[in-house]
Order: sequence, then C-alpha cells, then structure tokens
Amino acid sequence: MLIKRRDLEFLLYEWLDVEEVLARPRFAEHTRDTVTAVLDMCNEIALAEFLPHYKRSDIDEPRLTAHGVSLIPEIAHALKVFAEAGLPAAVFDTEFGGMQLPEVVYSAAMSHFAAANVATSAYSVLSVANARLLTAFGTAPQIETFARPQIEGRWLGTMCLSEPHAGSSLADINTRAIPDGREPLGARFRLFGNKMWISGGEHEMSENIVHLVLAKVPGADGHLVPGVGGISLFVVPRSLTTASGEIGERNDITVGGLNHKMGYRGTVNCLLNFGESLVHRPQGASGAVGYLIGRQGQGLALMFHMMNEARISIGLGAAMLGYRGYQRSLGYARERPQGRRLGAKGSGKSAPPVPIIEHADVKRMLLAQKAYVEVALAMVLYCAKLADDRRTAESPDARACAERLLDLLTPVVKTWPSEWGLAANDLAIQVYGGYGYARDYDVEQLYRDNRLNPIHEGTTGVQALDLLGRKVLRDGGAALDLLRARIEHTAGRAGSHPSLRAYAARLTEAWNQIAAVSQALITAADEAVALQNATPFLWAFGHAVAAWLWLDQAIVATTCLAGNPGQADRAFYAGKLRACRFFFECELPKIGSQLAFVGSHSDVAGGMPLDAF
Repeated sequence: MLIKRRDLEFLLYEWLDVEEVLARPRFAEHTRDTVTAVLDMCNEIALAEFLPHYKRSDIDEPRLTAHGVSLIPEIAHALKVFAEAGLPAAVFDTEFGGMQLPEVVYSAAMSHFAAANVATSAYSVLSVANARLLTAFGTAPQIETFARPQIEGRWLGTMCLSEPHAGSSLADINTRAIPDGREPLGARFRLFGNKMWISGGEHEMSENIVHLVLAKVPGADGHLVPGVGGISLFVVPRSLTTASGEIGERNDITVGGLNHKMGYRGTVNCLLNFGESLVHRPQGASGAVGYLIGRQGQGLALMFHMMNEARISIGLGAAMLGYRGYQRSLGYARERPQGRRLGAKGSGKSAPPVPIIEHADVKRMLLAQKAYVEVALAMVLYCAKLADDRRTAESPDARACAERLLDLLTPVVKTWPSEWGLAANDLAIQVYGGYGYARDYDVEQLYRDNRLNPIHEGTTGVQALDLLGRKVLRDGGAALDLLRARIEHTAGRAGSHPSLRAYAARLTEAWNQIAAVSQALITAADEAVALQNATPFLWAFGHAVAAWLWLDQAIVATTCLAGNPGQADRAFYAGKLRACRFFFECELPKIGSQLAFVGSHSDVAGGMPLDAF
C-alpha cells in the first residue's frame, strides 16, 4: 500500500471519530464499510494507474508542438480511470451527481493519489476545486454547462490568477474584461491579457478546459480600477458551447509557452494569452469570451473559495510526498548493510555489517521524518474535519467556530506540511547516502516535487502575512482564543496521564508565549513593524500547532496502550508516543528563539539598507 492503512484508521477512527461525522444527516447513507471501500478503491487505482508512470512523466515532460501540448498517454488514461470510478464527484451534493462524502474521508482517499503521483493528481484537484466554486457561486446555467462536465470527469479545469509582471500581487493584474452583451450563461465579456503559471492550462486530455480567470472591468474613463476591489471573476472555456450544450468553436485563448519546473513535471504549466489569437475569433471578433460569476468587484473574494481549497490540497500533497519519502528511506535502511555497531562486542572489522537502521543517527533521521510527515497528514485531516463541521455540526455556534478555526489554520496547513514534508524528503535522501542523489531511486524526485509546495498557491512569506496580518492582528486575536481553548482542553486531558504531564506543561507554556507575542503585535502602533517578521511567527505558530496535534494523538495512544492491545498495536502506539516525544524534545524548543525574535520587533532584515547587500 502507498499509505499504511493502520495510519489512516488511527487518524480517522481513533483520533478524529469519523463515525460521529458519518452519523450526521448529510452523510447518513455512508458507513465505515463505505469508507473502507473508497479507500481500497483509491489505493488500487493509485497503484495501478498513477504510480507506474511517476518517473516517466518526470523524464518525458510536456512539450509544446505545432498541434498543441503533448503529454505522455498514461496521464490521460489514469485520469479516465479516476473519472470512471466516480471520484471527481465524491464530495459533491447528490443533486450534482455526487456521493456527499465527508471532506475528511475525501482527503484521506485523495492522499493515495498524491502519494502515488502528485503531478497527475493535480489535474483532478484543480478541476474539483473549479467545479466546487461554480456550484457555490455560479448560476444554474453556468453550473450545468461548466461544472457538471467536470464533476463527471469529462472536462478539466484551471484557475488563472497570476500574471507575468504581478506574481502574487493580484492587485496589480492587468487582464481586461470588456462588456459584450448577455447570454443565457450570464453577462458576457471579452478578455484581453496574459496569465502565468497556469497548471493544466492546455492539453488534449479532456473535451474542454474550463478556466476561472481574474480580470478587471475598465471604468467609465477606460482605466482599470486599482487594487483588489476592481477584480472580477469570469468562467472562460477553451471552447464555447452550443445552445444544446455541445462543444462549439475554439475560444480566443493561446499558449504563449510552457514553464519547465524542477518538479511536478507531469503537470503542464503554461503562459496563456487571452485575446491575442490570429486564428481563433469566436463569434467573429477578437477577445476570449467569458461569463461573469457573481457581481463585478467580487472576484478575489469568490476566488478565495478555490484558493483556500487549493491551499489545503497543497498541504496534503506535501505531506504525502514526505510520507512516501519516509517509507522509501525506512525500507532502504532496513535492507542496506553498512558499518558495524558502535561499542558492542564483536564490533571490530571482522564483524559483519549491520543494517543502517541500527545506527543511532539513521534512527534519528527516520524518527524525525516520522514526526514530521505523520503530524502533517494529521494536520490536513484535522482541517478537513473542520470543513465538515462548519457545514454539518449540530449547532450554529459549533459551525461558526469551525469556520473561524479553519480560516485561521488554512495558511498553516498549507505551509507547515510544505516546509516540513520537504525537510523529511531531505532527510530521506541523506538516509540513502550517495544513492539518494541518483535518479534510479524515487527520493530525489520526491524532493524536487515537494520543493514546489512552499511556493505553490502563495509562498511561505505570503501565507505568513495572511496568518499574522489577516487572521491574528486584524481579527484582534478572537480566532486565536478559540484555538487556545481547544489546546487547553487537550493539555487538561493530557494532564490526567502521568507520562504526558510534562508535555502538557510545555505545550501550555508555548501557547502562552504565542499569546503574549500576538497581543504585543496586535497593540503595536505600526502594522508594518508588526508584520516585518511574520514568517518566523508562522514557523513558531505552525510548530506549536503540530505539537498540539501530536499531544492530542498521544492521549489516544496512551489510552489504547492501557487496554493491553496485541503486539502489533503495541508497537504502533509506541511509535506514535516516541514521535510525540521526539517533537517535544527536539522541535518544540525551537519556537522560543523564534518568538523572542518576533517580539523584539527586530529590523535586522526589514531595515537592511538596499545598498548594503
């Protein structure tokens, strides 16, 4: 298996109590047997269709030819099997042909595809998020025309935000949307501009590609409205549809070039030009035809629906790349004989070599990977359960609380697995030694694939500004107080177990430090000063969240061990407790210096004179 089923069962049933979620009215048709069947199916498809071309899709990259973008055929076949299994529809309402699976179950299911082949799985991740935005904010005709084919797996989708000159600064985008009448699909516009870094932007794997595009509508003076308030959202298909819903003429969208990245090579990444085609003139005029979603000026707020979902998906992909690297290096360490035991009788040159897993430093590297990747997956599934709670929790207060917590934790669940899943991949290479750099082994590719994730969907620095600026400072710490209440509950429960009391005390101390620094930043006179060290704040905050989740799981493991389980379960729970101990002894202490630095308002970086570099 790509993922040890025991790991998923522990997280889903023993820790997160998914059976309580399944008992809610929305999920009444599902049982634990349903979850098992879905996980089994996903594991089988991922192993049979996604994993085999993992290395080939990295070596044989997408190519731009005179006829379009060429991809290896295995990618299209894998996505076809994925669609035939009904997986694109898994989380959608039954009214859209969906299965109404809980978000937490869906995330656990999708983890298999991220582990097997993150580049191929990216096409489905984007398309599902695209269709979810449309079903949330589109009109009935827009949903039927553009979302339903993606839910059925016949079409694929993208999101088009960034531009060559703007990067993450979406306030500076220049793509223009010119009003062009109305149709049953809504207000029609003609788009002119360029979009960069568009994953899945062009290929021949689906009947159509649905682009969700941010653009600005010129004001009465012909100028674009400055800032994010001028941004609107449009659905822009690669090919237009006829009145009967069939594929019609090609839209005014062309590929300006492909971006060749160090990882995720199987995911085609494009520069797309809108309104610049010399060949495709839909309805006899230039400009890519698009239809307004929502109201003018709502674009960024609506797109955040897809961006936030994508950020959680990035966290899942990063966790699983780290997880797979850990499993690969663990297997290698068990089998690779090298060196002899230190200080043991018979450790001389004549003694036979031992598997490298017996060396203390190799154990350290493996334990660190375990501590990083298992809590990264736990973090993603915890946030997925929050997504279920905000929709289906019993009381309005519980739903509102879940929404605020998910909003607070979204930049963390995107960033922490991306940074520390990558750290795990780095350690996996180190375990392999010289072989770790060789392309014969997966670990170097896993590292390259994962290196994109600290950049994907907003860099670590952007996520830090979101966490500290929007979610802590401007919120006045209200969401942080909700999180601390849950952490204090965990610490209180841990205090009833003698073996966990020291961890509970350290966790409480860490969050007291975060609260004190946060309050000082909230009351700072200058927000720019408060934000200049946002990234170290995010590092400390993320580590403190990870420590909390480890302790919460340690309570379960300790309780289960007290029930005298069988040998296999005893070893499993002992592994969880050892990983928790490692995190508290080796990782949590790091946040003290980080928080001291943030709290000092140091301008050592922010105040650096430009000519001194």
